[in-house]
Amino acid sequence: MHTDTERCVRAVQSKDARFDGWFFTAVLTTRIYCRPSCPAVPPKAENMTFLPSAAACQQAGFRACKRCRPDTSPGSPEWNARADTVARAMRLIRDGVVDREGVPGLAARLGYSTRQIERQLLAELGAGPLALARAQRAQTARLLIETTAIPMTEIAFAAGFSSIRTFNDTVREVFALSPSELRTRAARGPGRQTPGAISLRLPYRAPLNPDNLFGHLAATAVPGVEEWRGGAYRRTLRLPYGHGIAELTPQPDHIGCRLSLTDPRDLAVAISRCRWLLDLDADPAAVDEQLSADPLLAPLIRKAPGRRVPRTVDAAEFAVRAVLGQQVSTAAARTHAGRLVAAHGVPVGDREGGLTHLFPSPEALAALDPDTLALPRSRRTTLTTLVSALADGTIGLGFDSDWERARVQLGALPGFGPWTVEVIAMRALGDPDAFLPTDLGMRRAAGGLGLPSTPAALTARAAHWRPWRAYAVQYLWATDDHPINSLPE
Repeated sequence: MHTDTERCVRAVQSKDARFDGWFFTAVLTTRIYCRPSCPAVPPKAENMTFLPSAAACQQAGFRACKRCRPDTSPGSPEWNARADTVARAMRLIRDGVVDREGVPGLAARLGYSTRQIERQLLAELGAGPLALARAQRAQTARLLIETTAIPMTEIAFAAGFSSIRTFNDTVREVFALSPSELRTRAARGPGRQTPGAISLRLPYRAPLNPDNLFGHLAATAVPGVEEWRGGAYRRTLRLPYGHGIAELTPQPDHIGCRLSLTDPRDLAVAISRCRWLLDLDADPAAVDEQLSADPLLAPLIRKAPGRRVPRTVDAAEFAVRAVLGQQVSTAAARTHAGRLVAAHGVPVGDREGGLTHLFPSPEALAALDPDTLALPRSRRTTLTTLVSALADGTIGLGFDSDWERARVQLGALPGFGPWTVEVIAMRALGDPDAFLPTDLGMRRAAGGLGLPSTPAALTARAAHWRPWRAYAVQYLWATDDHPINSLPE
């Protein structure tokens, strides 16, 4: 979008927050870059240029605006709505792969050379993988500086910088303030941090309907791993350097996020996974406009716009849970998952609630005795085959997954029908066009609205909903009186 100058100028002049994250405004006279909704007086059109990423702005010598904090704007919805190489690369960079494995590691995961990856990212985003990772490190550093009392030396390495000097230089260059000045400014602001926890706000593009989003997560919560407590969804996280607990609270204009981490180096990854879980980088205006073109869906969208697709923080975990949920009630699926957690999960401490374990990894589940599972024999075979394939790498589910290839691999496993494959594609892989025409709730909702209720006919009608069929599923599910559709008390 950043190449459409006229459209970008209109967005900036109207301070349209829907375009935050789509592009950034770089002001040639002040050498500052802003989000489109910056509250400052808009610069003259001839003094504006538009860039596709914060990293591109920083690389071009612009520093972040202190009023609108463009480095904290919602991420571009493109990276979650596409499955091409650039989108998969961006999801991996946000998950910290470049910091942990370098550009060669990123390229290896995507099956390209480092030169090819750098060329593709530079062409589309105006910055290569190192610059994109550097921008993320700067934002992580700022969060740690402003929300914790951790010494600056520890923050530098926790944020992924290789030296104190690089940390200091980057913070000054990006924010036009030294690390100590950032902390001093933050100390003047309202609010106090809970010791041992990092509190922050997760932005999103309005509107956001929290009912089905948090309702689904709470109603399907696995005992010991997830819970709804005090108006917040809480869950344990397995992270690259340790583990953590995330507490997510819906607010009118943001999601409150409190993270307790065993290693601060996991901060950026934890934030990225929480945003992915809640689908916070979606563009609800584009989704709802497309779906509202169907006259039978339009009333649902007018009534409760901005529905998101509840996802997962761990694709392998969700795949296991999808198998446990085959042809059983939500309560039964929770019971089966809770037993696996109690028997094979990693114990963790939680001083504030009832979280007790990390969900067991595929490697841990690959060693279980199938006879201990209170499941039909065919379901046991399905589960053990899945966890073996995940554990030995035959099937890889993650941010770098090719959606169609993953579908083919999952569909080849015993006991994997279209419903299981598509629900994993929708909630674990994040395909916005995943569709569940065989789902009983979908067919019941479709029939009640006057839509075709047979799978083939419903699929044909849904061709007009593409590429947002996964969101149409949420709107149709929401017509049912089920706990997944209600924000818990």
